[in-house]
Formats: sequence, C-alpha cells, structure tokens
Amino acid sequence: MTTLLALPDSGIPPRNSFAPPGNKSASLRGGRPRTLTLALPASRPAQATAMASGAPDAGIERVLWTEAEIAARVAEVAAELGADLRRLREPAVVVGVATGAFLFLADLVRRVDAPLAVDFVRAESYGDGTESSGRPRITSDLKVDVAGKHVVVVEDIVDTGNTVSCLIAHLEKKGASSISVCTFLDKPARRSANFQLVGDGKFYRGFECPDYFVVGYGMDFAELYRNLPYVGVLKIEMYKKDTSN
Repeated sequence: MTTLLALPDSGIPPRNSFAPPGNKSASLRGGRPRTLTLALPASRPAQATAMASGAPDAGIERVLWTEAEIAARVAEVAAELGADLRRLREPAVVVGVATGAFLFLADLVRRVDAPLAVDFVRAESYGDGTESSGRPRITSDLKVDVAGKHVVVVEDIVDTGNTVSCLIAHLEKKGASSISVCTFLDKPARRSANFQLVGDGKFYRGFECPDYFVVGYGMDFAELYRNLPYVGVLKIEMYKKDTSN
C-alpha cells in the first residue's frame, strides 16, 4: 500500500537543478501554486520488518535457555538414555521427527554411548501457523525396519501430544517391540492427548516449557529461526494476523 502526501510547491527549484531563463515558477509569476505529490512507503507488518533487518534473532522477545544451558541438559539426557539402551540385546532405532528435532537429535546421539541406528520421519501438524491443527499426518516415512526393535522417538517439543500419539501408533503397526519418547521440550499445559508408551518404553525430556510460542535450536516459525543456538520466546506481533489492511 502507498500513502500519497500533497505538499504545496515552494517555487524554489531543487538543489543542482537547472531552470531555463524566463521559465519562472508559478509562485514567482503570481500564478496558482502547484501541488507536489510524494509517495511514502506504507508501514510493513512486524514480521516483514524484522526479517528485512537481516538479524537471525529479529523478533525474539527473550531467551529461555542459552546455548550453554542446552548443551548441559542434552548431555544429562543422553547419559540417562545411553544407560538404558546399553541394557538392550539389540541396537535401538532412534527416530528423529523432522524438521524440528534435527539439532537435538544430532547433539543427543553423539553423546549416547550405545549402539544404535538413526532414521527420520516427517509428521506435520503446524504448517506456517502457531497452533497445532490436531490432525497430524505422516508425509515422509522411515527407511529402517523397526520390526521387533526398541524405538526411541526424538521430538523437538511435545505439547498437545497429538503428533507423538500418531507416531507411536504408526510405529506399533510397523512391529516395534517397545517405544520410548525423548523430547527436547515438554509443554504439559497444552496436553490434550494422553499418549501411551509401548512395552518397556520410557519418557525422557530436556526442559519443561512454559506456554509460550518458542523458536530456535531447530524449532521454527514459518521455517525461520531454526539456526538460533538458543531457545527464545517469539514476539506475538511476529505471528499475529495483520488486520490493518
């Protein structure tokens, strides 16, 4: 949208301009003053303004967990998970939920001192919004055979529980003997689905997350912010709908 602003002509030519002799302005000749119309850029939504700044952390209200705090907690979770996996007769299959869990998964498995296989599954329920649709769907399936094996589902965040419930049911159909869930963030305040682990499955979590929309460390809003090394709260004006137009 463009804003038009009408200003009276002062009659004074712009700096470095050339006016031919005898061609005086209307105001100097005593004629009717001209009107200059200037086009001013319209205000942009907060998201577009922040992204145009070029800073990867534009739009972050505050940091919840720093890079150092995340590294320390991931090491603790990996130690607990590794101790459990070493008791298994066969290597477990660690299944990362793309794309949000990719950083957590990479940091986690590098610290797990136990044999394991790694694969990814893609389950979508958010799209470009901030609220789960409640109807997750699997858009990219596993390549590794999980029949008769212990599976650890690695999530970036468990909130409503709908996605992890869908994944557990999917893996159970594929013949997994037991299923654990390891999530970087747990948001129990948003829980609406009570998922059930399978067999000797166990629930691991990094941090309990307050009920904010968070980004960073693999988590996104509209595919942005995944590369932040910390977890931060996104400003509400970054994702609320602009109703000014």
